[in-house]
Amino acid sequence: MEAAGDFLARVRANPLNAVLLDHLAGIGLADCWLVAGCLFQTCWNLRSGRPVDAGIADYDLFYFDDTDLSYEAEDREIQRLAAQFGPQLQLRNQARVHLWYPARFGPGYPRLVDACDGINRFPVAGTCVGIAADGRGGFRVHAPFGLEDMEAGLLRPNPLNLQPDLFLAKARSYQQRWPFLQIVDTPASLP
Repeated sequence: MEAAGDFLARVRANPLNAVLLDHLAGIGLADCWLVAGCLFQTCWNLRSGRPVDAGIADYDLFYFDDTDLSYEAEDREIQRLAAQFGPQLQLRNQARVHLWYPARFGPGYPRLVDACDGINRFPVAGTCVGIAADGRGGFRVHAPFGLEDMEAGLLRPNPLNLQPDLFLAKARSYQQRWPFLQIVDTPASLP
């Protein structure tokens, strides 16, 4: 897929993304994905002529391990990887999101089945992106709504997001930082 190859090249222009991707296969976590802001914000920074890492507060890794849903198990992995990659790394076990999400954002978050299930639920459809090692020395891109909206700068609601009010807050925040972005009220369609 040509678009995925171009996307990977742009993402790797950010030095910390490149380091994380180079080490992704060896991190030792099941179903591990580099996701979200560090990916699409790098692309938007390149498009707008900003430094590739401008405004990127953290670098998110999702993994899925349902063998131990304790905070302590997740925190051990957080500490291990922070020591290796620095405090900007945000690690989240998607198998336990349903345990803490209701207290932070409201009720109704389902138990997820894998890390991609978490990627699929970001409020803005075009930001639902992740990259994983493919086991053959390359990478897989997960973008359930495609890459077109991200590349075109279109911000559409994600119909899978359970907190629609979060969409507008996120979209406006992105638009303040990247004025070329356009907010579209019509929800994205699943392919």
